[in-house]
Amino acid sequence: MASGPQIGQPAPDFTLPGGTLDDDTFERRDHTLSAARGRAVVLAFYPGDNTAVCTKQLCSYSSGFETFEGLDAEVWGISPQDVDSHESFARGFGLRMPLLADVGRQTARAYGVAAPGIGVRRSVFLIGPDGVLRWKHVALLGATFQSIDTLAEQLSGIRTP
Repeated sequence: MASGPQIGQPAPDFTLPGGTLDDDTFERRDHTLSAARGRAVVLAFYPGDNTAVCTKQLCSYSSGFETFEGLDAEVWGISPQDVDSHESFARGFGLRMPLLADVGRQTARAYGVAAPGIGVRRSVFLIGPDGVLRWKHVALLGATFQSIDTLAEQLSGIRTP
């Protein structure tokens, strides 16, 4: 597994297709990291839609949506499934963050989290408003995930001045 970007380095830019559940509409569009400059972005790589730990993680982040908004941060979920799978997942659990489809795992490789067998390692990257990587956690096994409290603590130190 490649190490990916290091703290203090510019985060690798990417554009991925995805969608966001807004009331009953699943809004499909491309998401480009560099277009989010000016706000912090939490990139949450996860192995798969509708799996036990991934569902618990993304439901947790979705229910804490206001915490992230209060810290002027966006949360993007990224996995190898396609946008149709993401739409079903978002609708099934009322997930409010963009879910992005890294079907070819190019973005996972750029971040050093592509993994044989599972597709991607469960990991979180906090990108500052300036596009620089400020914090990351890459799980070895992926049976647990970083809590909203941990992410909020890390984000509170990188908000836009």
